[in-house]
Amino acid sequence: MKQTSGHSATQIGLHRIVAALVAGHYIFKDSIASTWEAYTEGQETNFSLLVFAQVAGGLLILAFVLWRLVLRLTRGVPPAPEKEPPPLKTLSHIAHWGFYTVLVAMSVTGGMMWFGDIAADAQAHNVLKIVLLAMIALHALAVPFHKIVPKNNVMQRMVRPGA
Repeated sequence: MKQTSGHSATQIGLHRIVAALVAGHYIFKDSIASTWEAYTEGQETNFSLLVFAQVAGGLLILAFVLWRLVLRLTRGVPPAPEKEPPPLKTLSHIAHWGFYTVLVAMSVTGGMMWFGDIAADAQAHNVLKIVLLAMIALHALAVPFHKIVPKNNVMQRMVRPGA
């Protein structure tokens, strides 16, 4: 994998778009949950713009995550800060690949649940929802941690595009 001095503007933009789409999914999840519940109970369901937005948003998340993955593999990523302890480097590596894995898995299980009516995917999707929320919380806590403890410039790499 190549290394660069910073993330590209496209990588930064995709990160922000995916974050916004994921936030929207958590904020508006009740509409799709209630529609799914009504459907599984055999009740009639009507078209809902919020449900459509959830499904379309899930497809967009999948597309943008795959795009980010391609950019990561072809363009590379900035190296870890020089003085970063090896365990933090490893944890960072695991966390980033974990995000890709969980976001792709959520998109796939959500689609299989919605379009394939597969109950196991609904259960997996609900478990992954909790896993992703925990990962997001840890990711957000990493920002002040990097600023205060190792005092490095990790955040700047997601603010300004690098070469």
